[in-house]
Amino acid sequence: MTPAARRALDAAGRLFYERGIHAVGVDLIAAEAGVTKKTLYDRFGSKEQIVVEYLADRDERWREFLAGYLEAAPTPRARILAVFDASRDWAADRSVKGCGMVNAHAEISDAAHPAYPVITGQKAWMLALFTGLAREVSPRGAERLARTLTLLHEGGLVAHGLRIFPDALDQARGEAERLLAGGAEPSGAGR
Repeated sequence: MTPAARRALDAAGRLFYERGIHAVGVDLIAAEAGVTKKTLYDRFGSKEQIVVEYLADRDERWREFLAGYLEAAPTPRARILAVFDASRDWAADRSVKGCGMVNAHAEISDAAHPAYPVITGQKAWMLALFTGLAREVSPRGAERLARTLTLLHEGGLVAHGLRIFPDALDQARGEAERLLAGGAEPSGAGR
């Protein structure tokens, strides 16, 4: 990626996250990045593609950030809780308005939009991550445990972004920790 394209993508990412995808036009991205609209269209082709690249870039940075937490966790249970720790730390610096993917989905719910698979793919990846981690803790109940952990995680992200109550991600982590301490078998409907 050229330096101008990188500046444009960084500006687009900041603006899309802060103001919303639909509220930000190509003119504003170009002005903020110090590039021409022609440069934007030459590199990205369309605003839709800029959105795709922004979301893919954000997801890639999240996965790299998370990897460090997972590598440092010494046990299967600790790896599960590390996801919540990483989310809390990521949110403190990079996601004060909540999850960028959830926010993007609020604006892009059309499955035909080229960014839609990036959004849903990131959430499917998170579920697959929790499923793999849950298999290490509860092989028989891994799928159910992973879904419960995903619900806790995503709920924590949304509550954090909406500022419903303080420390939502810490509370979600605490609930995950209690779930894991209780034998890692979620209870309730749907058995």
